[in-house]
Amino acid sequence: MGHILDLLRHERVARLYFAVLAQSALGTGAGYVALLLVAYDRFASGWAISLILLAELVPAMLLGPVFGAAGDHWSRRLCMVAADIVRAAAFLGIALVDGFPATLAFALLAGGGTALFKPASLAALPTLARADRLPAATALYGAITDLGFIAGPAIAALVLVVGSPEVILFANAATFAVSALVVAALPFGEAPVSIDMEGQRPGLFREARDGLRALTRMSGVRAVVLAAATMLLFAGLFNVAELPFATDELDAADSAFAVLATVYGLGFVAGSLSGSRGGEPEILKRRFLGGLGLVGGGFLASGIAPSLAVALPAFALAGIGNGLALVHERLLIQTTVADALMARVFGARDGLNAWMFAIAFVAAGALIEVFGIRTVVQLAGVGGLLVWGLSTVALRRSWATERA
Repeated sequence: MGHILDLLRHERVARLYFAVLAQSALGTGAGYVALLLVAYDRFASGWAISLILLAELVPAMLLGPVFGAAGDHWSRRLCMVAADIVRAAAFLGIALVDGFPATLAFALLAGGGTALFKPASLAALPTLARADRLPAATALYGAITDLGFIAGPAIAALVLVVGSPEVILFANAATFAVSALVVAALPFGEAPVSIDMEGQRPGLFREARDGLRALTRMSGVRAVVLAAATMLLFAGLFNVAELPFATDELDAADSAFAVLATVYGLGFVAGSLSGSRGGEPEILKRRFLGGLGLVGGGFLASGIAPSLAVALPAFALAGIGNGLALVHERLLIQTTVADALMARVFGARDGLNAWMFAIAFVAAGALIEVFGIRTVVQLAGVGGLLVWGLSTVALRRSWATERA
């Protein structure tokens, strides 16, 4: 925590940025609950939830590399502002319309805004503060965004006692509007220097294609991105199965699922904050691999847990590993990829992650029907440990020459 406190104490721009990020993250967490409630009310079917969840993924699935190319083509701050304006308009629209088709269309628009914001913001972080404070900034970024999904639903529950889901949607739109106004005034996230040999920038789709080609040539970064995405496939299976696992396999009350989810989320925040120490790429690689191992081990321990008391530390372990792997994946990209390519790498990564999570989301139900809930959780653990083992082999030579 000392590194993060040092960042906030000495970097005024970082303080302002993370303040607006925190309020929009809380709005996002609360708005997620409100969006699902509104969608189900307008289309009383389980498909309402599925379609809304997929709407968040589809823009990144289809155009992730293009959104990343936008962050390398134009000012990253401008992309972040545009993304916040789009999301503000989308949630305002969801609050105002009535029918489900319009709700779904605005949800897709919000997903597009998120798909633009993420690669631009992560690529802009190195310009937010002094270079030696980048690990603290990246760690804090991950902790704040995940805390939003822990505290946001609790805020939504309080608001729903006296108000409607639409009130939360209006408030979420306002948080994005505030973020756009503040970020637009902050001096960071300028456009990277062009790497075009002819002095002209190619078109957006060509830049996206060039970014994908460049990523395939970066063996270490490519292996890290593939490992993290494949782990997300198994994490998606785990996420879908954890509710019935808690209530049916552990024979716990519905509230126990909330406790397990909270423990996992807090573990994630702790793992993310640990990235504030930073280090050379080889050290970051070891911590990334350690995070993958903890995720797989935590999933497997959860799958064999006979009771809630045993499952709680297993969920915490998996959460810590998830946060540890994610923050060090981001740091490896930020510290080893050229600035002119960074947003494209993050965009390609986000697109691959969206595909993996969508596959898990679709496949989990069928796997649970065939193999049972506990077996699917155990499968997530075995798969996670397999990802860890294969990644350890694939990355054994990457950045090894940088050992002091």
